[in-house]
Amino acid sequence: MSSIWDAPTKPSPHARTCRMFQSDLLERFSRVHPTTPFLFWGPVVLFLLGRSIVRGDLGPFGVFAIFLAGAVAWSFAEYVLHRWIFHWHEASPRGLRIHFLLHGVHHDYPSDKGRLVMPLGISIPLGVVFYALYRFTLGARIGEPFFAGFVVGYLAYDGIHYAIHHFRIGSRVGRMLKKHHMVHHHVDHDAGFGVSSPLWDYLFGTMPKTRQGRP
Repeated sequence: MSSIWDAPTKPSPHARTCRMFQSDLLERFSRVHPTTPFLFWGPVVLFLLGRSIVRGDLGPFGVFAIFLAGAVAWSFAEYVLHRWIFHWHEASPRGLRIHFLLHGVHHDYPSDKGRLVMPLGISIPLGVVFYALYRFTLGARIGEPFFAGFVVGYLAYDGIHYAIHHFRIGSRVGRMLKKHHMVHHHVDHDAGFGVSSPLWDYLFGTMPKTRQGRP
């Protein structure tokens, strides 16, 4: 019986995608349409914001301020996950397989449209964990708008990441984000961990180096 630790046959180095799992079911759920996170999480955000506003104890501006704080919290979580989880390495066969499943597949096949946003099978359990964390540490009146902002930060990350790899970006900010991420992919894997923002790379000294050795 195959498991997630059983890697399929390695594809051609010129392929734009690969098979990640021996299991047809796991392989199917490893791919996701880029609109899926927005269709699922968008109504969740609207519900939580609506309930926070109707509750009335914070006022619209208070809800908005907490919502923005949640979005900033996501940008920090994005940096932490990318730097210390997605780029974790262990030389054992199982360690290499874990790295490939978490993030290595994206570096090997960065143009694979089906694997640029997070599958719901991963984002929903993570969302439940973060919602419970904020709900029980901050309370419902703060935790719910904070989580809504956190989710919108995540959706911004998914959208920006997809756009960087598949859209022609005209805005100055968009081009800056694309360059930041492309240098991470093709020049300096050990820096440039922010995708939706380079803020935390700047603060933690992980701005990527160009081929000339300059940030």
